Amino acid sequence: MRLFRQHPLLFFITTFLFLGLACQATTNLQTTGQVIDTDAIVAEAVATVSAQGGSSGSVAINTQLPAGAEGALQETLINLYKQVNPAVVHIFVFDSQGIPLGSGSGFVYDADGHIVTNNHVVADANGIEVVFADGERRRAEVTGLDVDSDLGVIQINSLPADIQPIRLGDSSQLQVGEFVVTIGNPFGEAGSMSVGIVSGLGRTLESQRILPGGGTFSIPQIIQTDAAINPGNSGGPLLNLRGEVVGVNSAIQTTTGTNSGVGFSIPVNAVRNIAPSLVENGRYTYSFMGISMTSQPFTLDQLEYYQVPPNGVYIIDVSPNTPADNAGLKGSGSDNFNIPLPGGDYITAINGVEVKTSDELLSYLVFETTVGDTVDLTVLRDGQEMSIPLTLGERP
Repeated sequence: MRLFRQHPLLFFITTFLFLGLACQATTNLQTTGQVIDTDAIVAEAVATVSAQGGSSGSVAINTQLPAGAEGALQETLINLYKQVNPAVVHIFVFDSQGIPLGSGSGFVYDADGHIVTNNHVVADANGIEVVFADGERRRAEVTGLDVDSDLGVIQINSLPADIQPIRLGDSSQLQVGEFVVTIGNPFGEAGSMSVGIVSGLGRTLESQRILPGGGTFSIPQIIQTDAAINPGNSGGPLLNLRGEVVGVNSAIQTTTGTNSGVGFSIPVNAVRNIAPSLVENGRYTYSFMGISMTSQPFTLDQLEYYQVPPNGVYIIDVSPNTPADNAGLKGSGSDNFNIPLPGGDYITAINGVEVKTSDELLSYLVFETTVGDTVDLTVLRDGQEMSIPLTLGERP
């Protein structure tokens, strides 16, 4: 029985100048510096959906835009671009000899000249240049990087006149079907804008960092969108119609290296957590338990085989000398075919919050805890429910 999902082919979307290929990336609602106030540009420009029962009992959905809404939406998008695009930058990276390596996107984060982008855009750079929409250039230095979230922060000495940081939104308030906008530099075409919708929420991407045992950490709460994202969009903002950043564009699912309607953005609430630490300390520390767990829900046959309820996280391995080991958690181990054996602990809640999947447990750890916190795990062991306290360590 297969217990682990097969991940789609993902491309991180940095433009490589000479290859022409894509690279195979406690919520605080305050922002620093002056921000662009785009509330005034929002029009009532969304389609109204009405349902009317027919004689056959089916539901007829009317998705036509009401009179004037199409023009209002167009005006909203035009005004949004005019106000936000000046704070979206084109990032060029160079090797130690000044030879161009590639390019990506980013956006102004604060009035001190910090710019948010992807880790994979700038991690290998020896030199960085930032180009604003009007062609003005600045040299930049890396301030902090976090490979596990694929976020990076760079800094320029000063912002050009009249350039303001873009307001950060709240990705937890996004809904599937909501309009979103990307602005970036696909294929080196500066200042390109595309429009789409939120196609899915709560997706997960693997970190680029390979652990000594061969596994990876995951990035939770990823936003899926059909807005056109292509090589060069990496690090650029995903925006709502208020002109607020709701995500940082990072990867696409594709068989060709170009957009196929499935793009992925890091949620802006991760930026809220991680970017301040990258600015202050150059790095971000994650809470850590020290377990390997199933990456997808069990099938009905597997639930019967392992004798566990539908919602929860099955522990396969517990790493030695980790918080999980110290707390006495029990892993199942695996057979010769790498199939988990029966008998592992089954986590059903953390601090009283139900966890249905490994993604939900990871999201709680990333967004709700810090290193040193003691959490209370609700665990099923041999059919018996128990409460196990665990003091979180720092992710290695």
